[in-house]
Formats: sequence, structure tokens, C-alpha cells
Amino acid sequence: MVELKIGSLLGHGKDAVVTNIHKKNGDKVAAGELVLEVEGSKGNMAVKSQVSGSIDEIKVAVGDKVDSQTLLAVINAEQFKGSTTTISKDNKPNSFNYFQNMIKPIKQKIETDILIIGGGPGGYVAAIKAAQMGAKVVLAEKEALGGTCLNLGCIPTKALVRSAEVYRELREAEKYGCYAENISYDLKKVMDRKDSVIKELVSGIQYLMDKNKITIVKGMAEFIDKESVLVKSSTSETTIMAKNIIVATGSKSVNPPIKGIELSEVINSSEALNLKELPKKLVIIGGGVIGMEFAFIFSSFGSQVTVIEYVDDCLMNCDSDICNELYRSAKDCGIKIYTKAKVEAIIRAEDGSSIVEFKTENETKYVTADKILSAAGRAPYYEGLNIENAGIELGEKRGIKVNSHMETNVEGIYAIGDVTNIVQLAHVASHQGIVAVESIMGTSVDMDYSTVPSVIFTYPEIAMVGITEKQAEIMGIDIKVGKFPIAANGKALTYGESQGFIKLIEDKSTGRLIGGAVVGLHASDLIGEITLAVKNNLTAKHIEETIHAHPTTTEIIHEAALELRGGSIHFVK
Repeated sequence: MVELKIGSLLGHGKDAVVTNIHKKNGDKVAAGELVLEVEGSKGNMAVKSQVSGSIDEIKVAVGDKVDSQTLLAVINAEQFKGSTTTISKDNKPNSFNYFQNMIKPIKQKIETDILIIGGGPGGYVAAIKAAQMGAKVVLAEKEALGGTCLNLGCIPTKALVRSAEVYRELREAEKYGCYAENISYDLKKVMDRKDSVIKELVSGIQYLMDKNKITIVKGMAEFIDKESVLVKSSTSETTIMAKNIIVATGSKSVNPPIKGIELSEVINSSEALNLKELPKKLVIIGGGVIGMEFAFIFSSFGSQVTVIEYVDDCLMNCDSDICNELYRSAKDCGIKIYTKAKVEAIIRAEDGSSIVEFKTENETKYVTADKILSAAGRAPYYEGLNIENAGIELGEKRGIKVNSHMETNVEGIYAIGDVTNIVQLAHVASHQGIVAVESIMGTSVDMDYSTVPSVIFTYPEIAMVGITEKQAEIMGIDIKVGKFPIAANGKALTYGESQGFIKLIEDKSTGRLIGGAVVGLHASDLIGEITLAVKNNLTAKHIEETIHAHPTTTEIIHEAALELRGGSIHFVK
């Protein structure tokens, strides 16, 4: 039997939280295969098996606190039946050295056309595109395919958003003429569903990798020089020599410099996705996209939520009418929001709860919490990559500097996604990956950021594209705005939804649509048509002349275009 522990990687007296368990009792496991993940002060850590065998017993659950000596799992390794040793995350046996000496990394060399470092939405899309275009592709990934987006970000949060929607609809069933008694939820089952969605999508990506004959090398990558990379795991050391390299290592959560931020009651977004119990009181530091999405998720399930935002408004890139709609909905949901507020300290109370001290308008305030979510943002991640060995330069925002083809200052080396710190959105990373691959394969393509749609899964949903009213004013563009309320749309009313609006923004000098936003039902889907219009320099007349199906929420786009052209049909100001 082999005991799996984290070992000295955490440091003395440190602890971490189990965020994902990838194996169950009885599962087969290969040497170097991921067993579980933990989140500590150093970020997310993958705990892998050092032997091949089967999982005899998983000793922890998602959400458990663990330290360097916590027994995480017991592995039945065939070659060591009848004996017991301990293998830790840092591969230092705690009993004798014989077992460690038996495991020597296998060294190998690979030559390829394109090496992609990172298997997130930028990396795996780039890999598939490159394979489709005839390139020999190797993808290096230290953890699960899909990256933060699929495993710890976009997908799991939207799974929770959906569960929250269902729970809210059950509570409001009476207004639809339906009745449900003893409404409740099971947080464990909510989390289990989220995990099953992740597992299905990860397996789907693996299938695509196999079908496109993409070689996956598991482990941490580091540049040897500008043409070669070493990928190391506990069982292998692979030197990859590539004609072209794409860096797609993503980003990491960052904590603001606040006294007490290291307390165990403070969690990041990864830990919030794996809570075993709903916090009665939740304080969220940061009113950006991550913070506001979690605010509505947890308030829907019954948490008392307080959001503390440093700048003038939550969702600071949104126009004031969008922010005002958000604040109205937050108030209805019982979410308390403080803006222009700075968190000074987090203090542990005698009863085990925490007190958040913050200043707003020169007044010191205090709010208690069971959990505090730090949602202050993310930073480019390239730790351990040794980019200096390849001569790669960083830009002003500490992201890897690239040109319009996504190429770095080093010929043949490209960077995409959050690691560039240009726009931290999964769909931007995917598009950057396609641009990088097409540039490598000889097609002259430039990355265009002028029509990037962004979606915020609050209640109601918010979606935007192009130039906002706020930006138009700064840029000195004379605009006209066509606006239409969701409450005047028949399909929305059948859904019992009346919150929100659509607006289309027109450049008066050209008549072109240069931006738009939707707040309300199906906003995340409706933004696609507006994006297409802005991208292709369409006008309100083009939309007006396009027949939209009835009854659908797409009719609001038609109505907003009509408003720009002289007046909407189904609403009078």
C-alpha cells in the first residue's frame, strides 16, 4: 500500500483546501496521473500518483482542509503488495528511500511543428486548428484539459447559475399557476452536477485531441531556449524541439494586500466552487464580473451577501444605465453593495466568524461573515516557465508582449489568452489561438479586438459589444441610441421576465452600428446578432429590413433598430 500526502510543498504550518477529486475508490491510476487538486497560498496544486495501481481509498472530500501530513489517499500498487510506504506531492517518501529510487523519470525527446503550452480554451483550440491545417502538434498541460475556464471558471460557475435559476423558479412557481411544496436544495448534489458537467466536457476535449492525432505531454513546462522546452512530471522528462511555440498558460487569482487576507475564512473563486456548506453570511471583495456572478449565485440559494467594491461602480466598464439596472436587481435579491469602499482588514471573531473592516466616504464600517470571497481579479501566469531563457519580453501590464499576429518579440514564439493580459475572456483566447496558428501556417491574419462580446451571468444577464456610451463620449463620437425595454417583449413576459432593456449605439456621422448592450432574458444569446452587425459595419436599416421570428426575444433587436430609424412599434416613450 502507498500513502499519498502533499508533503513539504505547503511549508510548515501551512494548510490548503481540497478543490477537486478526480478519482474514486477502486479506480485504476497510472504513475503521474492526477488524483486530486488542492488550493493553498501558492495557488492551485495538482496531487498526482507516483505509482501505477488502483485507488484503495480516498481519505478526503472536496472542501476539506489538509496539511502536509494529511493522508489524502491509499493506493494499492502492485509492485509493493504486502508493504507500506508514503509518497508525498514532492516525491519524498516519509519512510525509506528504496521506493523513490525505483521511480526514475523516463527521458524522451520529441520534434514537432507546433508546441502549445497550456490546454485551456486558447491552447486546445489552437491545437485542433493547427492539426486541421496539417501541422504536427504537441500540447503540454500540467493539469486537466480545459484550463481554468472549463475546470474552475466559466463552466462550473454557469452550472451553479443554472441550479440557482431552477431553485428561484421553483420558489416562484405559484405565479405561473404551478405549486411546489417544501422547496429546498442539496448543495452537495448541486456541486456534483457541476462536476459531472466538467467531467463530460473534459472527456469531450480529450476525444477531440485523440481524433486530431494531437500528442499530449503531461507536466510542467519550462523553456530551455527559444526552440526547445522541457516538460517534467514525476515520471517523465520530455524535451520538445519545436519549429513554433504557442504559450497559453492562462492566469491566476490574485489577492489584494489586505491585513488578514491569509485567514482560512477567506476563499478564492476555486474554493467557492467547492463549498460543502452554504455560508449564511458572505462578503465579496470586488464587484467585477467574478464577484457579481457569485453574489447572485449565493444570494439565490439564501446567503446574505455583501459586496465591497473599491471604485465608483461595480462592473466599472458598463454604462450607468446598466449599473443602475444591476443595483435594482441586487437590492431585490437582498444583496448589499458598497462602492468607493476600501477593505482595510479582516479580523477573526471569537465565535469563529470574521469581521471585515472597510472605509467608505471617510467612514469606517464593519460587516461580519462566515466566508469572505476574494474576487479582486486575475494576473498572467508564467511562473516556472523560464521565459527569460527564450528572451521573451513582457508588456506594460506584465503580460507577455505580442503583436497583432500574436507573435512575441522572439520569432516563432507566440502567446495567447490571459497570459498576454490584453482581454481576459475565454472566447478571446480561442480566437487568438486561431489567429496565431493561421499566422504560423502562412495566412496573414490580424487579431481584432474592436468587436469582442462580453457576457456577465448575473440576474438578469448582461451582455455588451463594441463601443459603450461612456467610451463614445471620451472618444468624441457623436452617437444616437435606440433603446427598447424587455417588459414590452411578448416572449419575455411569457417567461415572467420584465427586467432590463436593449440598446443599439449608432455613429451619427456614418450611420453604422458601433456598439450595443442587452440586459435581461437571453442577453448572452442575443448579443451574437449585435456582434455580427457591429463587426460587419451594418446599419439599423439592415436590421430593420430583416424579418425576426415571433414570438422571440430577438424581436427586441429589431425594435431597437426601429427606434433608431424613427420609432419602435411596440413601445411609446
